Amino acid sequence: MRQIELLIPAGSPEVLRVAVDYGADAVYIGGEQFGLRAKAHNFTLADMKEAVEYCHSHGVKLYVTVNIFAHNDDLEGIRTYFEQLKPIGVDALIISDPAVFMLAKEILPEVELHVSTQANNTNYGIYQFWYHLGASRVVSARELSLKEIREIREHIPEDMEIESFVHGAMCISYSGRCLLSHFLTGRDANQGACTHPCRWKYSVVEEKRPGEYFPVEEDGRGTYIFNSKDLCMIEHIPELIDAGIDSFKIEGRMKTALYVATVARTYRKALDDFQKDPECYRRNLSYYREEIGKCTYRQYTTGFYFGKTDSDSQVYDNNEYVKAYTYIGNVETVDERGYLHFMQRNKFSVGDELEAMMFDGTNKKLTVRSIYNEKAESVESAPHPKEPLVVDLGEPLPIGTILRMRTVKGTTKL
Repeated sequence: MRQIELLIPAGSPEVLRVAVDYGADAVYIGGEQFGLRAKAHNFTLADMKEAVEYCHSHGVKLYVTVNIFAHNDDLEGIRTYFEQLKPIGVDALIISDPAVFMLAKEILPEVELHVSTQANNTNYGIYQFWYHLGASRVVSARELSLKEIREIREHIPEDMEIESFVHGAMCISYSGRCLLSHFLTGRDANQGACTHPCRWKYSVVEEKRPGEYFPVEEDGRGTYIFNSKDLCMIEHIPELIDAGIDSFKIEGRMKTALYVATVARTYRKALDDFQKDPECYRRNLSYYREEIGKCTYRQYTTGFYFGKTDSDSQVYDNNEYVKAYTYIGNVETVDERGYLHFMQRNKFSVGDELEAMMFDGTNKKLTVRSIYNEKAESVESAPHPKEPLVVDLGEPLPIGTILRMRTVKGTTKL
């Protein structure tokens, strides 16, 4: 069996540590420039150096996205950026643009080069092309079926790797090549500034009747005509491996620590179970479904993997997430009393039941016994986001443990 990599996104140093702690084999991040998630917190060069040290100390690789489509004015800046990356020791760069690829090859010859999904990698000839230029890995276009990926594997060198998205948000444009955001807001998706107008609600205006708006409807179901469901392949690990995929990529550099922990831990367990014993994986399918449903998502689809998408791949009547759990915090330290110290992320109160996400895949339900604010005052609730707290849950927990709480509502607006 091929060794399968679980590749997890991180939009900040905090989330990177969560990704590593909850089972990533590799983490991909963006710097402050030249990546396609300009609105993420992203990483300074100093952050990146610390991230490399943290990842490598845990046997995890670190990849950096430099996947914009560069304009003339970008090229000198990218050259400088690559010079600055030299001493940091990242394991690979994820690149879309051929000019950027050649600069990386020249300036960072010791760093692996991976070709981003943005480069429209839809056939084995493209993989062969990039391999001969020096790429060690190509990320498959999301429009490919498992049959097509299997054919690519059969036509490329054995040491060339295929990376494919297996979970997360889907873009309605071909391999993410979209001009809608730039046209409507002036913010270019291909330069990292997408405003996600595909999730907005639309009406039609007839050219000679300005101000008269006509609803756009799909069989009476609504007007969110570009709003795709999220990809989820947790129930199809065997098929993904059989197709010859080397790296299972999770989308989500804009996502929270809770999302990353939930998805990383669930796919980690599913992969480990399958590689240990396929029957064990089959027995645990209900667990994977339940756990993956605890992260924020838009309803799930298998995307293009089993054929072309159809009307069932879209969400037509709303632009809401399904949200079953709220992120409470991430254990930073534990004192001699066994009390947990962390920065609170959402409101909770004494008497609430929290769920601790243990690193082995199990969950612990614990009741909040007491809360103390940063003045060491006992309080009944913690309503202020990012407030340092000390909390008694009845027992200590490992550093890095994510705490979550079941929500009353099932959805939240985008």
